[in-house]
Formats: sequence, C-alpha cells, structure tokens
Amino acid sequence: MRTSSMSVRHGAYALALAVALVGTVVGVAGPTSARPAPESEAAAAGAALPFTSVEAESATTTTGRRIGPDHTQGTLASEASGRQAVRLDAGQSVEFTLDRAADAVNVAANVPDGQSGSLAVYVNGTKLDASLAVTSKYSYVDTAWIAGAKTHHFFDNARLLLGRNLQAGDKVKLEAVATQVTVDVADFEQVSDPAAAPAGAVSVVDKGADPTGRQDSTQAFRDAIGAARSSGGTVWIPPGDFTLGGELSGVENVTIQGAGNWHSVVHSSRFINQSASAGKVHLKDFAVLGEVTERVDSNPDNFVNGSLGPDSSVSGMWVQHLKVGLWLTGNNDNLVVEDNRILDTTADGLNLNGTATGVTVRNNFLRNQGDDSLAMWSLNTTNSNDTFANNTVSQPNLANGIAIYGGRDITVKDNLVLDTNALGSGIAVSNQKFLDPFFPLAGTITVSGNTLVRTGAINPNWGHPMGALRVDAYDSAIAADVALTNNTIKDSPYSAYEFVSGGGSGKAVHNVTVDGSAVDGVGTVVVQAETPGAAKFSNVQATGVGAAGVYNCPYPAGSGTFTLTDGGGNSGWDTTWDDCSAWPQP
Repeated sequence: MRTSSMSVRHGAYALALAVALVGTVVGVAGPTSARPAPESEAAAAGAALPFTSVEAESATTTTGRRIGPDHTQGTLASEASGRQAVRLDAGQSVEFTLDRAADAVNVAANVPDGQSGSLAVYVNGTKLDASLAVTSKYSYVDTAWIAGAKTHHFFDNARLLLGRNLQAGDKVKLEAVATQVTVDVADFEQVSDPAAAPAGAVSVVDKGADPTGRQDSTQAFRDAIGAARSSGGTVWIPPGDFTLGGELSGVENVTIQGAGNWHSVVHSSRFINQSASAGKVHLKDFAVLGEVTERVDSNPDNFVNGSLGPDSSVSGMWVQHLKVGLWLTGNNDNLVVEDNRILDTTADGLNLNGTATGVTVRNNFLRNQGDDSLAMWSLNTTNSNDTFANNTVSQPNLANGIAIYGGRDITVKDNLVLDTNALGSGIAVSNQKFLDPFFPLAGTITVSGNTLVRTGAINPNWGHPMGALRVDAYDSAIAADVALTNNTIKDSPYSAYEFVSGGGSGKAVHNVTVDGSAVDGVGTVVVQAETPGAAKFSNVQATGVGAAGVYNCPYPAGSGTFTLTDGGGNSGWDTTWDDCSAWPQP
C-alpha cells in the first residue's frame, strides 16, 4: 500500500477516537436494465459532461459478482459510485450497452494491492487489439494518522480510444485478464478530432520537445513559454506524449494550449510551480498525467502549485495522478476554472488559499479525491466573492465534496455531489482554521440549488455521524449569514443537515436560514444539532426519515441550546430524538 506523509491540515482532522469499521456485502449480479451512473441522477445540478457514465452493476450482462451496497468505511464497495461495483475474476466480464455514439471509454476500476493487469475490450463481440491497462499503483493510500480510515483510495481511472465509432445500441464488453478486477463505472465519450494550432503559436516541438515521450521536454516547454510570453502569445502542444521531468515557472501573459485532452498529453507530476505571476495565463485543452502515488504535503506534486495571477483561466484539461489538481496561493483574482476533469488525486482536487477575489470554478468533473474535491480556505487573507457552480463531484474518499473554510460572500450553487466517505459531508461550511492567520466566515454564504446524493459519513475522529450538509463552528462561532436554499438531499446514510462545533468546544452557529429543501431518505435524522445557536427552517419537506426528524443535543452539556424556528411549509420531520445519551442508528 502507499504510505502518505503529512501533518494535520485542511481536510484531515485532529485525531481523537478510533472506530473500527469492517465488512462488505457481496451478491450475485444478474442481468438488469441499464441505469445511468449516479453522476446523472440530478439533471438540474452538476456539470454538463461530454460523456455518459454507466454503472457496472447496472450493465446488461455480467458473469462477475456484484459487491455492495455498503457504507462501511474502508471497504471497496463504500468507495464505489452508487456504493456498488462488479468484481471480475480473470476471464469474467461485464458488458455495457451504449445509449449514444462514442469512440472512447474511461473506466474506474480496482485491482488487488500490489497487482496489475488489463481489461480486454470487445465491441459487439469482437475483441479489440488494444486493451485497458489497470493497476494498483495509484491505489491503497495509507493514512495511518486517521483513526478508522487507514487505507483508502481504492479505485483508479484508465482510459482508451477505441479506434472506431460506436453508435447507440452497440455493446462494449470488458473482460478481466490475469488478475481480479472490480469495475465500478464506465464513461463513454465521442472524442473530437485533434484541433489545429492557432495562427502564430509557438510549437513546443519546434523548440525541441519530443512527442514520443522518450526524451525529457522540460527545456523545450520553457523555451516556448519564453518565446510566447513577450507578445502574450500561445504555446502549442501538438498531439503526442511529452515527458517533463522538471517544473515550469515564470508562466505569465501566455496561453498554453493543446489539441484536446485525449490527444495532447503531458506526463508531469509538477507542471507549474510558482509563488507569483503577473497573470493572464490560460491553460487549455491538454492532459497532465502525473506519477504521484502518495501524499507528501511538503512536495509541490500538483498540476498548478501557487499562483497563475489575475485574469487567468484553466479549461478543457484532464488532470490525473497528482497530489492536488490546483493548489492556489497568491493572487488569483478573477480566475476561471471550467470544463475540466480532475481524477485520482491523493489530496484535493482544487483548493483556493486566500488572496482570491472573483474566482469562478464551474462545470468541472471531479472523481476519487483523497481530500476535499473543491475547497476554499481563507488562510493569510480572505477569499471573497468566489463561486463554485455547476460542478459534479463523485467519490471523495477522505473528506468533503465541497468545503468552504472561512471567507467573505461565498457562493456554492447548482453542484452535484455524490458518495462521500470517511471524514466527508457533501458540502461543509466551516470555521475550521487548520493554520493561522485564518479569516472566518463573513458577509453572506450562499449555498443554493445543490443536490447531494449518498453524502455524509461516520467521522472516525468523533465517533459519530456527519451530515450531508454541515455548518461547523469548529474554531470560532459562525457570525456570517448562511443561506441554505433549494438544496436537495437524497439517500444520506445519516443526517441531512448538521450544525456542530467540530472542535468540541460548543461554539455557536447563528444566522442560518434553510429554505426550500427536499430531503428524500435519511438514515437517522433531518436535523442534527450538536452545538448552541439557531436556524430558521422553511419549506423543508422530508420523506423516508430513518429515526426522527430532529436530534437536538448541544455539546458539551450545558453549553447552551440550539433553537429551531419554524418558518412554515415544513413537513415529514416533526418528531424529536429523545435520548441524548445515544446516537440514533441508521
């Protein structure tokens, strides 16, 4: 297994109480009608994606075994999308029926620790020459400092151009070769032809880059950037595989553009590393694939580490096997991050660290993060007027889908978050500082139109559940206006809304309004209130409530009360759990 090195920081909580969680549910997967992947469960929220996802457990035929559903932290099924997958022994297969044209596939799969193998690919019964390589190389990350979550990050994504155009109704079969493979979900996509170089662009190949990937192209990329930077021009990455053994810095006033993220591929574990930039950096339409197999916080093993500078953008990227996709410090005012895929990071997908105003992160797809998938952290100075909108987040396996740690006038809207695990809520609004100087929540924090599916988990540090949507006065009281509006919460394994002081000191949560929420299935309660404060609830309609409507037991005992004000229009959650000495069980 991969062993990670880090100190306690954002997304990894100080440890207190270990909870041993083991077990899985294994069944036989038989023929079922095809069902879209959980990523498409809520059309009104999330990203508009260029692919269609189909769950293996819903594929038309299979000779493997279905595992799950399971929410037990540390099990393979619990980290799968939909909490289910199909386990294939060597020679067994799963077959998907396409519902639209495609010529490429990306598969999230697991193989046993220390092993590698492949998935043979059949199209309408004919075996292709190419196969999908699958490996445990990037999986089984060990986080021994986190009680009850010591090994995680079980799945990994592998992609393949099929070399032919398939139509709706065509069948794609994946067969395990040489080793056991657990298939979670397949993404089918029609990939655009390679784009042409913009007029006047400086090609990295003309500067000596090797498109076969055999020779290091770091200096060629640096030379191309230097040539284009003086005129605000474009660095062109043509189709090919390029290896960068070194990092790039001094990137400003330049566009770095590829022919498409399936065609122009850069192999680099540290692409851009710079503490400051004059800005106007535009990264677009190529892939950066790293070789990061563990999390070491002292290493800048990120796609972008530091600052792109004001008025920059990142779009059309495929980022995979890095520690963090974008770890953003310094001035990133007015940055736009859109239409990207960030997969298989050992820590965050994107983390915005202070000194950032007017940042928009929209229409991105993130899967299998080892920490918060999307985070804002007001360290050193205050994030302000920043937005996470219309993103799809699937399977963060050690923290939250979306987390806001401090900041002023922040908006989180129309996102889809699925299948959090271990230390994760779907969305967290928090005053957990991790480090100083930290700037707590201020102004208005707007969380609206989001859909959270199977989010929330047992926190192994606390020994009790975390809600799908959490407001957390961890290190200081919540004084900002927190507006939770028109959010949908589906199939939460525990509670829907949690109000807590995660540091255990009973700091208050005030100024919260919850209006227009649909809660469809919770394992325990709709409202989990664990700290003093108050919130007003209006038009919150719940069905499928597990234990009771409300758990209201502020901690520590005697720290105060939490007041729920009925604003009208509420239904389905008018009962109260009456035993504060015991947690309701799902």
